[in-house]
Formats: sequence, C-alpha cells, structure tokens
Amino acid sequence: MALKESEAIVLRSWELREADLLVSFFTRAEGKVKGVAKSAKKSKKRFGGALEPLTWVRVYYADKEGRELAHIDSCEVLESPLASAVDVPRAMALGHVAEVLEELLPEREANDALFRLALAVVRRLNAGEIWAPLTYFDLWIARLTGILPEMTECMACGTALDGHKAYFHVLADGLMCARHKRLASSEMSGESRQLAAEMFRSPVEAFAAWPKAKAADLRKFAVQAIERHLEKKLVTAGMLERLSS
Repeated sequence: MALKESEAIVLRSWELREADLLVSFFTRAEGKVKGVAKSAKKSKKRFGGALEPLTWVRVYYADKEGRELAHIDSCEVLESPLASAVDVPRAMALGHVAEVLEELLPEREANDALFRLALAVVRRLNAGEIWAPLTYFDLWIARLTGILPEMTECMACGTALDGHKAYFHVLADGLMCARHKRLASSEMSGESRQLAAEMFRSPVEAFAAWPKAKAADLRKFAVQAIERHLEKKLVTAGMLERLSS
C-alpha cells in the first residue's frame, strides 16, 4: 500500500480497541476520510497530540482495496487550537465547527474553499471572541454547501426585502415578508441582513469581536438551514444557545 499525504483537519476520534482509534479527518486532497490509527493512544512518536479535534495536521495514510477505512500511519501537527487559552465558550465553539463539518461533509469529496474557511475560522475563535467567527462560519458553510436560502426576497411572493421587515421559520426554506410570515416566525433585522452581505464580501479577519446578542438572528437562520438539511438537531448549537453573553 503506497502512503498518501495531505494536509488535514481532525474532526473526531472514537475508541476502537485498547490502543486503537477510529479517526475522521477533513483532508485537503480527498475531503473527509475515516481511518484506523493503530496504537494511537500509545504512540507519541506517530500521533502525540495530533488527534485532538480541529488540529491542523499533515496526515499520512493508505487505502487497501476492498476496505472502507483507511490505514492512518502517522500525523504531524501543523497548528493546534490548544496552543492558546481554551475556556468553556471557546471549547463549545470549536466543538460546533467540528460537529458541523463532520455532519455536512460527504465522504471523499475534496473542497478547498471549505477547508480554507475552516482553518480561517478556527484561528479567529479566541477565548472571549467566539460569536463573530461562529456567525461567519455558519453562514458561509451553509452557502458553500448550497443549503443557504435566498436572503433578498420573500420566498412566498418574490417581493424584495430591502427596506422591509423579514421573517423566518424553522420549517421554511427562506425569508418571508410581513404579509406571508408564518405563526411563531422569528424576525431577521435589517442590520443582520446587511451584515450577511458584508460577510459574503469580506474575510473573517475583517470582523471584530461582538457580543452574543449581535446577529443572533442571522446565526439562528443559518443553523436552522443546516439542521433542516441534516434532518437532525446539532448538539453544539443547543449548548451554545444556552451560554450567557
């Protein structure tokens, strides 16, 4: 088996046997790859510190004909999110990025734009500064995977929403005008819609830290789009929602 090499982001690991781990990587070369890292819990030389979620690594792996799982030979740490302070909100935010990537990414489908998005956002998720990059991530990953609804017009009648109130509902694929909003809809502020337009034009580094309340409606809208697509709730989204500002 010839070894393959790729930059990768660790998404998740599961215990298999006493010392082995099943690991999910988002590789730059082949997209999401799952593989077995034999003796990973014992071998510091081959895996030491490299299998923590959202660690950016260079992974060496091989595929064997007839087997779905790759053989993970070793990993080299390129950048670790644990190199800077980790408080509870930051840990939850990092977990959210890992969960969304793990749930949304198809197997073995490279996506360089998503890879660059994940790296950029993880670097901006600092203790006390999680809400702007989280909003950016949820909005952009929904857009890049083609599940973000149209945000400029009413999904029911096509009326342009610029300058008008807009609403969204957990069971609806888009924004609605006041005339067509559903019972128990949430309002999307004009400020948040303008912020979304700015995020589509600018890198995550262009946005300074902000409190949880800012753009909460935009974040909720993007998360609901992701959850509708997955047909399941995101565990980390609920945890983040329960955090204080």
